[in-house]
Amino acid sequence: MSAQTLERGLAVLETIGAAEGGLTTSEITVQTGLHRSIVHRLLVSLERTGYASRDAGGRYALGPALVALAARARPGLHDVAAPVLHALAAELDATASLVEAIGDTAVTALVAEPPTDGPRFSYRLGNRDPLDRGAGGLAVLASGPAVPGEPDRVASVRADGVVTTHGELNPGAYGVAAPIPGLQGVRAAVTVITSREDIAVRAEPVVAAAAAEIARGLGWSPEEG
Repeated sequence: MSAQTLERGLAVLETIGAAEGGLTTSEITVQTGLHRSIVHRLLVSLERTGYASRDAGGRYALGPALVALAARARPGLHDVAAPVLHALAAELDATASLVEAIGDTAVTALVAEPPTDGPRFSYRLGNRDPLDRGAGGLAVLASGPAVPGEPDRVASVRADGVVTTHGELNPGAYGVAAPIPGLQGVRAAVTVITSREDIAVRAEPVVAAAAAEIARGLGWSPEEG
């Protein structure tokens, strides 16, 4: 691979990552200024290797391979979070996940399923959701400092340390999420998704405690704010 091809591929990935809801080949061509045939070849390679994904409507988004690459770049967060998520999933009998901001999207970076069998809402690794809707995205935004133009609800999540939503991303699903404080260079949150209201109510303090436990495992202390 030539340096020019690499630079063009990275430009395509950066363009895709900055867009909410994905981009078509034509939109990527316009935004990057590259020839359509070059963009097409790059997208084929990026999709084949998992760095980009294409939905049924032909829109491209960042792929799960980037989540795995980010995990290797940040082993501390994932190593600390994994056992906490598994304990959380077992305690609540619901799927728990670590959600991170990649571009303008909330991406599921780790998933822990409860040990019991039964119907439940589950998120796959690499799942992408909007940052401005759903518990996970809102909590991810709240894990960082306030920025101009962020949704009004984010300030409340930042102050409360936890948020619960119902049916915003999946009909009938409750999402409970807490921002992980004190992270450097990444915004992340702990999320639980369930169809049961009683679990959602019970989950709020438990999820908030899990987020704080992960932060402490990475060296954060409450005195840091």
